[in-house]
Amino acid sequence: MAELERRIAAGRGDEAADIVLRGGRVLDLVTGEMLEGDVAIVGDTIVGVMARYEAARVIDVAGAVLVPGFVDTHLHIESSLVTPFEFDRCVTPRGVTTAICDPHEIANVVGEAGVRYFQEASRHTLMDIRVQLSSCVPSTHMETAGATLEAAEIAALTGHPSGLGLAEFMNYPGVIHRDPGCMAKLRLFAGGHVDGHCPLLSGRDLNAYIAAGIRTEHEATSAAEAREKLQKGMRVLIREGSVSKDLAALQPLLTERTAPYMCLCTDDRNPLDIGEHGHLDYMIRELIRLGTPPLAAYRAASLSAAEAFGLKDRGQIAPGKRADIVVLDNLEACRARMVLAQGVVVDDAAFAARGHVAPVGRGSVKAPRVTPEQFRARDNRVDTDVIGIREGQILTDHLHEEIAITDGDKRPDVARDLVRIAVVERHGKNGNIACGFVKGFGLQDGAIASTVCHDHHNIAVVGVNYDDMALAANRLSEIEGGFVVARGGAVLAELALPVAGLMSEEPFETVHDRLVDLRAAAKSLGVTLEEPFLQLAFLALPVIPALKITDRGMVDVKRFEIIG
Repeated sequence: MAELERRIAAGRGDEAADIVLRGGRVLDLVTGEMLEGDVAIVGDTIVGVMARYEAARVIDVAGAVLVPGFVDTHLHIESSLVTPFEFDRCVTPRGVTTAICDPHEIANVVGEAGVRYFQEASRHTLMDIRVQLSSCVPSTHMETAGATLEAAEIAALTGHPSGLGLAEFMNYPGVIHRDPGCMAKLRLFAGGHVDGHCPLLSGRDLNAYIAAGIRTEHEATSAAEAREKLQKGMRVLIREGSVSKDLAALQPLLTERTAPYMCLCTDDRNPLDIGEHGHLDYMIRELIRLGTPPLAAYRAASLSAAEAFGLKDRGQIAPGKRADIVVLDNLEACRARMVLAQGVVVDDAAFAARGHVAPVGRGSVKAPRVTPEQFRARDNRVDTDVIGIREGQILTDHLHEEIAITDGDKRPDVARDLVRIAVVERHGKNGNIACGFVKGFGLQDGAIASTVCHDHHNIAVVGVNYDDMALAANRLSEIEGGFVVARGGAVLAELALPVAGLMSEEPFETVHDRLVDLRAAAKSLGVTLEEPFLQLAFLALPVIPALKITDRGMVDVKRFEIIG
């Protein structure tokens, strides 16, 4: 019997299904009711609910609640620090069955090859990885990236089955001021899906940005900002990453009334947070704990997400929908007892049966060898622009501090938490090194360096001691990128990320353990931030206000210009 006829026959009960889930109740995300009866599956499709069915395999889920698989509506898998295959193994068992990713981290290093790697990996993972095409590679003209994707290169990447549209359009000044390159990219996706990225944008500028056809927004950090964006027709994606933590601020806005237009995303979340807290499952638990109705939380996590991105085949446990199902003991705890992705029970055997794609981007760290002398801050003004960290946000403050000049150098002042930050170009393009000051690490000694440096992914290093800064930065070249913590002329901890300087080929459990060591090493230097490595990475992203640094200098993001 052909697949279509077989689905119909099994739904009617004329033929046995492949799998039946028996004994649980289904949360209906439309009416909010709990539905009794079996869930019957043929292949990758649900064919029957609210009735009794027979199947080749009957799975007892007595006492459980069944909800649709979760959809992460915006993330960079590279920020998990593992390959798409390990990310799949890490979060699919937690109920994430669809991940809408933007591979612009790897694209900024190796260009089209990085995007194609993600596209091909998506053919083999248990979860459905949907690969948006990166709109801003590089994010601005104020940084040196390893590659550039203009409209022509993006057009060449269209047509893959994983595609949904154009990923977050970070260059919001380029949109509202009608930059020709931005307009060419937007025209490619006219009438299609375009993701947004417009932190703090409001009023007529926000109107102009949305008028470009941009549909979603994940950068809202206050309920007032999110409300205006909802009122102007955007779908708001509540974000809770390892650094960008907006859930608490936006939670009061998520109600059963607004849930059809709000979704959940992680953006950038590492294995340390996933292992210790969770992924979208953590967000759901936390929302409910803070008072969000369970119906609103689960709707935002699946049905609303699917509808926002035009994925009509998922988001409900209903006939004709993909068999993406999470089996829970109860709604409040949101801990998966079992997960099915496209009708496949997610277990070790299923992961072992996947295909594989060789990663790209090895040998991508081509930085010049740096010396301690290069981290001196040569300046003839004591008035100094300083990046002020806001823990839990990627927004920063533009501070002004007086720092004395001694022997031609402005030196770190740990008593005032003023330490050196530098960005070293590592793509072999120009060897740029830019230095500045940052406040908020609590660093008392040593240095921390990383090639995870959004979005250009040059080497970012922060430190008190120039010798340790040079040691950490140079060590990154030797291990093909990653994280390094150094003190007293020795490396205290490191994690190699040889895939484009962004991802490990090791299992996510190994990466988690190395991150535990790195966090402990950072704290031994006096660091007070919960997640210092990704916090450091975002200090180099010149599309998030207010003050950042790239290899070309300090960037006033509000004025969108390099200031020194």
